[in-house]
Parts: sequence; C-alpha cells; structure tokens
Amino acid sequence: MSYYENLVMKTQENYSRYYSMYASGKTPIKLSQKKALDYQAQITEFARRVKEADCIIVGGASGLSSAGGGDFYYSGTPSFQKHFGKFADKYGFQGAFAGMMYSFKTREEFWGYLATFLHTTQHAPLRKPYRDLDTILNGKDFHILTTNQDTQFMRLYPEDKVSEIQGDHRFFQCSKACCDEVYDALQPVEAMYQAMGDGTSIPTELIPHCPHCGAELFPWVRGYGNFLQGKKYDEQYQKISKYILENEQKKILFIELGVGRMTPMFIQEPFWNLTLSLPDAYYISVNAEYDFLPEQIEDKGIAILGNIASVLEDVRLEINK
Repeated sequence: MSYYENLVMKTQENYSRYYSMYASGKTPIKLSQKKALDYQAQITEFARRVKEADCIIVGGASGLSSAGGGDFYYSGTPSFQKHFGKFADKYGFQGAFAGMMYSFKTREEFWGYLATFLHTTQHAPLRKPYRDLDTILNGKDFHILTTNQDTQFMRLYPEDKVSEIQGDHRFFQCSKACCDEVYDALQPVEAMYQAMGDGTSIPTELIPHCPHCGAELFPWVRGYGNFLQGKKYDEQYQKISKYILENEQKKILFIELGVGRMTPMFIQEPFWNLTLSLPDAYYISVNAEYDFLPEQIEDKGIAILGNIASVLEDVRLEINK
C-alpha cells in the first residue's frame, strides 16, 4: 500500500467510527477557537504563502467544480435542467446523481442517461475557478490530487501532474471487474450521444461490453458500482505519494478546495495529518460551507469560508499586483 493510500485508509476508519457526526455536517476533530483573520487578510496570506512555498499540493474536490457552474449533481439547478431536462421531465428525478440511482425500465434508457451524463462532463468548458487556479500556480512546483471525475484538471495538466484517486469519466471498466483493464470512453459515449438525438435511449448494439467476459462496461469511477482498484488506481496513489515523499522536508503548501462532508477521508483529513507531521508545511482550505481548522494546526493554517470562485479570483489578482 502506498504512503498516501495508507493515510486515506486510516482516516476512513475514523469516518466509519464517527459516521453520524460526519453525516450531520460536523467533524470529531477538535477545531480551533482562534479568531479568524478578516477576508482581505486571508487573501493576502493565501497569496503570500503561494509565493513563498517551495512546492504546492492542491486537493480539488466537488465544490471546486460546483463553484464554476458544474452544480448539476445533487439538485435540479438551472445547469441540471440545461443538460438533463428531458430526463427530468420524463422520469421526475432531480440531480445527476439521482439519475444514476433511478430504476430505468430498459438498459437502453439507462445508457441513454449515462451517455448524457458522461458527455456533459467530457465536453464541459474549462471552468473559471480552474483557470484562476492555474494562474495562481504558474511558475510553481505543484501536484494536483483530486476526487473529481469530471476531467477538468486533465485539460490543464499532463497525467504525471494529477492524481485522480476516485476515477475519471474518460474511461470504462468491466462492470464485474473481471480484468485489470480500462478502456476509452470518449468515442463510445460520443456515438451513443449522437445516436440518441432528442430521445432518451440508445440502440441496443451501442451498449459497450467487456471484450473478455461480455459483461457491460461501466465508468471507471468510485460510487457507481464495482470500482476497479487495479493498476491505474495504484498509479494515482503512487504519484501523490512520490511527490510528498520527495518534498516532505521543503516548505510545502497544502491547498484544499471544496471538500464536502461525504468524503473528508480522501483530501481533508490526510492534509490535516500531513500539515501536523511535516516540519515546514502549511494548510489553506477554501469552502463555501465549512471553515474547519483543527486546533492542532491552528498556527499552521487558515480556513477561508467563502465562494471558491471569488476567493481564487481574488488570490489571483493579489498575486499579480
């Protein structure tokens, strides 16, 4: 097991132990009672820490994409209606994840919906918070760790700069995980999407199947089914682990963006542990709902409560003054 995956496994145990607390939007970790800096002082500190850091690790979660308009996952937002309106009208669910849980009568309907979901993320424009973050990171040594599967980071950076530990909408896997292989999803999704037209189902012959066992393929992502934790999965954890171990004695900045209460074990709590244990580490979180800063690292971090898009834009402007 890699260094970073071991950190995740330990925090998953904590999550299971205190699930009801996490589910209610809280944390069992004792939080700082120290008075936070005012907003402009936080922006100034953020910019200063970026400039002074030897290296930066960004943890990008769902709130980052939501802040840029990718907010169609959980409810019937305008963006959900724009991309999934015909499914909402016909089947009545609200939110892209609700569609993944819906009991469609046929596989052709299910794949019509799934192809729409994947096509939407695969073809979404590069969102402004990502562009601002890219400008903030310009000229710095950095690595990206993300639980997002929407491919936004992959439009900006090469594979070796990004660790996608929750999967990627660009790939399929066998739904039965019969083999340790992933397959291109871009071309099959495009074919399904075009064949569907204004309808809500695809031709049967376009449903993709595993070349080894004949089972249906499925997106290589955690949360929808039997997530393949094979070679490609291990590679993601090896990348982030290698980067941390190579830079652990340097002035390292951890930036957490948009972590919710469902998945604190993948980015948030490992970042807290690393900030505490590494000698010259500093931690900054930005979240629209939570400003959690553990008491143990209150002198090694700040938690900014605010719109991620606005914060990143303000930091970009501060750095470029």
